[in-house]
Amino acid sequence: MAASMRWSTLVVDADAPADVLLAESPDVVLPTASVAKILVLTALAEALESGAVDTAEVLSRGSTPQVGDSGLWHRMTADALPVGDLAVLVGSVSDNWATNVLVERLGLEVVQAIAPREGLASTQLWDVVRDERGPQDPPTLSTGTAAEWVDVLVRLHRGVWGSAAVSTRLLGWLAGGADHSMVAGAFGLDPLVVPDGAFRVVSKTGTDDGVRCDVGLVHGPSRTAAYAVLASGGEPDDVLARMREIGARIRAWVA
Repeated sequence: MAASMRWSTLVVDADAPADVLLAESPDVVLPTASVAKILVLTALAEALESGAVDTAEVLSRGSTPQVGDSGLWHRMTADALPVGDLAVLVGSVSDNWATNVLVERLGLEVVQAIAPREGLASTQLWDVVRDERGPQDPPTLSTGTAAEWVDVLVRLHRGVWGSAAVSTRLLGWLAGGADHSMVAGAFGLDPLVVPDGAFRVVSKTGTDDGVRCDVGLVHGPSRTAAYAVLASGGEPDDVLARMREIGARIRAWVA
């Protein structure tokens, strides 16, 4: 029997965060799976801006154990890729192996320093991605709250997450997000095509056993919404149906 559903949800106007469409336990801490890869991309963007990492640097996956599931690199023959391409893989298909290679290059402690520096008390990437977690490993890849992720997204929208340059890089990497199975499914967009219609979505999802999370920005004709919908437990079909219902409410709101 599936565990009972727990939710942490918040949807606000990204230009006027006091204007709230939906709030349900926004401060409840839940596992967030791959959502916290945003912190890895933030650390990379900062390293590129500071010159600590060169834009032309090529990284090899040879010293990092292979991990499967989400991503494409484990299906590719190229053993080394430029850091920018690795960021695209993480932002677009949540590539696990590319994530771990970037964490190895940057240092997990550098990635983990971002959240407390930016005032996030409950949001963190606790570990690298693992195919199996043992008793010696952190029990989950990441945790967070809807309220804190919406705060990140509002700052991204305003260009003040880290810095304007960091925000621009990060939004560019996330713009190709290919997983529209959750909240973003309500917009009927082809994630592989740059949208030219009324709506544009920039998002990051996270999926694990019993975990479905979707955080992002929806640009519509009348406003931009910042949303975070985190779910733990429940039957997957029921969770996804409810997430798409929330997406439909966001669609009507931003239109």
